[in-house]
Amino acid sequence: MTDAPDPAATPAQPEPEPFDPLQFPPDLIAAQLRLATLQDQLRAHQARLPWSREPHPGWEPVDDRGRPPHPGRPATDGWDAADSAKYDRLWAELREAAAAVSCHKHWAQCPDPVKARMALKHAKGAVPAPELVQAA
Repeated sequence: MTDAPDPAATPAQPEPEPFDPLQFPPDLIAAQLRLATLQDQLRAHQARLPWSREPHPGWEPVDDRGRPPHPGRPATDGWDAADSAKYDRLWAELREAAAAVSCHKHWAQCPDPVKARMALKHAKGAVPAPELVQAA
């Protein structure tokens, strides 16, 4: 007689769920939401800024015979210190958020990380609401 446990007496362990690359962990969804929100905030901030960060005299449009014309640029005083600081802060936060999403451990398990990454960009809870973008 052996001292081995009776297989019928041991409780059955449930089989682990198979990995679904489109079942994103909550921290990854939150990181994607932060990334998308920062992208929208930076885009909105840039739209309000003059075309050059530094003062520039601008230039006249150029029309090279037969080629599409090169539009000119008006003179600008550049950005003020507050606009520059906000731009730099948003860029730094954006780089940090992008690293959090792209280096997440979830991607190591995905057989097709590109497909999963594209799905994450549209996942529920990962897309910012328009009112969040305006608040920044």
